[in-house]
Amino acid sequence: MKVLVALKRVVDYNVRVRPKADGSGVETAGVKMSVNPFDENAIEEALRLKEAGKATEIVAVSLGNAGAQEGLRHALAMGVDRVIHGEAGDDLDSLAVAKLLKAVVAAEQPQLVLLGKQAIDDDAGQTAQMLAALLDWPQAVAVSKLTVEGNAATVVREIDGGTETLNIDLPAVISADLRLNDPRFVKLPNLMMAKKKPIGAIDLSAVAAAPSLKTLKVAEPPPRKAGVKVNSVAELVDKLKNEAGVL
Repeated sequence: MKVLVALKRVVDYNVRVRPKADGSGVETAGVKMSVNPFDENAIEEALRLKEAGKATEIVAVSLGNAGAQEGLRHALAMGVDRVIHGEAGDDLDSLAVAKLLKAVVAAEQPQLVLLGKQAIDDDAGQTAQMLAALLDWPQAVAVSKLTVEGNAATVVREIDGGTETLNIDLPAVISADLRLNDPRFVKLPNLMMAKKKPIGAIDLSAVAAAPSLKTLKVAEPPPRKAGVKVNSVAELVDKLKNEAGVL
């Protein structure tokens, strides 16, 4: 079974995100970038499937400019067999990414596509569902447990008020929750060796994947007003009624 893992390069989760001075987007110049944490869980799960004898090859793909190759090097250091870079713009929305990934799936013919349930930059959480719809494949999102047997998979996913267990046929699209696993620590020697490994490329220029959304402005939220102390319940009710207007 071939597993395709899609990953995205995002601003590192330890970095405070700041908008650009002109409000056109998020500042990324000189900012530490890393693999989206949810996608790292997807990579780890693919590696575990191979270690268990369920997967025969793991291919990682990332879309974007040349900087996307940094995330692919990280995937190689973790242990994936092969990586592919799809040259694309940085302003891709979820549907555009899904269309491009569909072309990658057509070229690679995997039996399982794994990706994170959402990216921590746009927080959209739609790509897996859109890709499954375009491929007409079964899907399971926000998965916290995955078991593969033959041509089927059993997944546990979190829903409001509990969990849900699903049996789906392969090929399928599955998105990983943070609770799916704990990604392995990448050792420095592995990172150094990954720098010498080749990165494949795929031509996606024929795919019509222009973004359907346009960012008009990015700005920090307004600062919260300082709280006030009240001396009695009557004063609290008065402020809620006459100042806040919520009563």
